[in-house]
Amino acid sequence: MQYLQGRKAVAAVVVVAVLFGVVTMVTGTRVLLGADPGYAPYPPLLWFNTMMGAVYVIVGVLAWCSLRRGMQGAGIIFAVNLASLAVIGILYAPDGPIAVTSLQAMTLRTVVWLVLFLVLWWSSRRKSA
Repeated sequence: MQYLQGRKAVAAVVVVAVLFGVVTMVTGTRVLLGADPGYAPYPPLLWFNTMMGAVYVIVGVLAWCSLRRGMQGAGIIFAVNLASLAVIGILYAPDGPIAVTSLQAMTLRTVVWLVLFLVLWWSSRRKSA
């Protein structure tokens, strides 16, 4: 029974990771191709987030195939997003190159990947118990 609950949690992580990745790639690609997001995007952050969308999808699929590797990937994504959040937090100023929307979006990405990592970690602990 515990294994089944853990597998459902992993399936939920996979769905969230893949959908989050696809939405990130589609949104980023649209802005890169000229769509107006309603604020001035910071190009390095836009490129970073768009490419990370593909990584989100890969790690989502990886989590389905290997819980351990998926958990490692989610941890790495969380750490990279946290580092990026720190950098854009330092660069942020009301009249600076980083829009408050970008800061909020990176905070959301970081929190989502922390939660995904924790769910995978929890699932790995239940599997070994």
